[in-house]
Amino acid sequence: MPSVHRCPEALLNLDLSGKVMVVTGGNSGIGRITVEQLVRQGAKVVLACRRVPEGRRVMDEIRTSGVRGQIVVEELDLASLQSVRDFSARVLQTHPMIHGLVNNAGIMNSPKQSTQDGFELQFGTNHLGHFLLTELLLPALKAGAPSRIVNVSSCFHDKAMGREGRIDFDDLNFERRKYDGWSAYAQSKLANLLHAKQLSKVLSGTGITAVSVHPGWVRSNLIHFSMPVFLQDILLRPLFRLAGMLEPWEGAQSSLFALLSPEIPQQSGKYFSQTGIYRAREANRGGWPLHSPNPHAHDDAVAERLYQVSRQLVGLV
Repeated sequence: MPSVHRCPEALLNLDLSGKVMVVTGGNSGIGRITVEQLVRQGAKVVLACRRVPEGRRVMDEIRTSGVRGQIVVEELDLASLQSVRDFSARVLQTHPMIHGLVNNAGIMNSPKQSTQDGFELQFGTNHLGHFLLTELLLPALKAGAPSRIVNVSSCFHDKAMGREGRIDFDDLNFERRKYDGWSAYAQSKLANLLHAKQLSKVLSGTGITAVSVHPGWVRSNLIHFSMPVFLQDILLRPLFRLAGMLEPWEGAQSSLFALLSPEIPQQSGKYFSQTGIYRAREANRGGWPLHSPNPHAHDDAVAERLYQVSRQLVGLV
């Protein structure tokens, strides 16, 4: 089994006092670990989540561990563009300078459903919600430059259970083709990667760096549409661990490295992968950065088209 990539200890000891970070889905999984590590290093973190009481419970637990930084819990439902707008307005009012945005929240292999705005749920939540959030927070990210945007993608942007990741511009919302949860997930995760790739061009010269990451196969609630969580966490955990499943603290390593490493500004637009499952076996060991085996991940025309189409879909044009 390939070795897990780990963020160097020196980066995890950097003083982040005075830095403001926004982490979506910060109440569980790798999002929670990311929040906890950043506030341990002195940062102020906006923990964005759908369930505010759960976010506050997590905030209280982290605070009791003796961290130096601060946590602010804010409601954000990425499946609602109005919620994204409301969240962004509140954050911009209280935090005019932002130094890091981690687009971490997501869903995987969901049944066919739509967001409040009528988009296919995975594309709408994983990509469009984060796309609008990023665009609305750009003034604060520019004011906080040098700053970073980290999109949490997946190795399944390449192939998800045999379904190749591609952007179907003729049917983004599975209105004509038969719905398949893994195809929809692959499309949304490829969109995360291409979003960061295009941002690196759009934001060139602004001091904002944008990258995408694969956290690994992480034990988290993301699995709940595919199997009962207790099967993963209890009954099958030893077997899954042997097969390469990571714990959340291991899964957060790629996001933390992308946020903290001094190497990242010279690698804007690139993809940083923990160990994974790819069509090319040599890619399974991961890489910081990694050249994706999916040819669609390197199509500049697709990345630019996705950016423009996304702007239209979220109402920015």
